[in-house]
Amino acid sequence: MAPDGAAALETAHSFAPDVVLLDIGPPEMDGCEVARRMRRWPGAGKLKIIAFTGYGQQDDQRRSREAGCDAHLVKPIAPEVLLAHIARGER
Repeated sequence: MAPDGAAALETAHSFAPDVVLLDIGPPEMDGCEVARRMRRWPGAGKLKIIAFTGYGQQDDQRRSREAGCDAHLVKPIAPEVLLAHIARGER
């Protein structure tokens, strides 16, 4: 868990997670910028990034996809829906 985009990058870089649930709306560095930066990391092709956000307009979904998010889920999310996205093996 990280309070902002910079901390999310630092935290994820410190332990190389398989899955990142990323809020799109944090101030200063939004989730799309965090996703773009993560996608530049060596080995990031295996990382699954899921936008987990309150923003659900088509433009929001397009922006997260272009930033490198594998899925765009709008809160509230049923746990089984989230788990299904995490369980999918493809990146």
